[in-house]
Amino acid sequence: MKTTKTSAARQYPCDKCPLQEFPHFQRHIKEEISFLTDFKTGELVADAGTTVLVEGANSAHLFTVLSGWGFRYKTLEDGRRQILNYVLPGDLIGLQGSVMREMQHSIEALSPMILCVFQRDKLANLFRNYPELAYDITWIASREEQMLDEILLSVGRRTALERAAYLFAFVFQRAKSVGMVRSNKLMVPLTQQHVADTLGLSIVHTNKTLKKLAARNALRWLDRGCEILEEDVLLDISGWQGLPGTLRPYI
Repeated sequence: MKTTKTSAARQYPCDKCPLQEFPHFQRHIKEEISFLTDFKTGELVADAGTTVLVEGANSAHLFTVLSGWGFRYKTLEDGRRQILNYVLPGDLIGLQGSVMREMQHSIEALSPMILCVFQRDKLANLFRNYPELAYDITWIASREEQMLDEILLSVGRRTALERAAYLFAFVFQRAKSVGMVRSNKLMVPLTQQHVADTLGLSIVHTNKTLKKLAARNALRWLDRGCEILEEDVLLDISGWQGLPGTLRPYI
């Protein structure tokens, strides 16, 4: 059984947050760091395959991803799954459950993850006394909506090859912004079933599509996942312009 472990010990205090190392993220001012230190209750360590948040659950916490990979998804009664988006360091998860009192999707760890844990009942204080942090949370929620718009466009209107290329280009650029890309290559802990559940394709159609990308040296499949090799090829096939280069906030 996959497990999670919560610790009140702070291996990563807010004033030494490892996310500060990435130029993609905005810096917090001293007063914000002081509040976030009080807002944070500890850290959660999740094994790969752990369901971190469950659809329909009412969680007392929200989380910022410090390290690792995860994904958001919904399921039908017969078990069919739609992956909505992927979760990377700097992403805020559980906000929906904190504001609406019930999660409308689940989140599972693709790899071992470390998450900062924040107490939901202090969220009102953040909005009341720290308007810039409140704006940051609104920005994060709006950015998630924007990404979902693009994913819906991809599933609804791009060809199978275009949507697969978009997915891997999107994941590559997001991972690159948080230092996961090495020598312009990226190892992603995905199976072809994950890809099929993201693209809305059968596993057979997905396999054929991914072979076409592999034939163009855009990626290759290994035992532990998929290695993305050529970002430019993926961008060209998908017709996608890439992520904006603006700084992004995090909590």
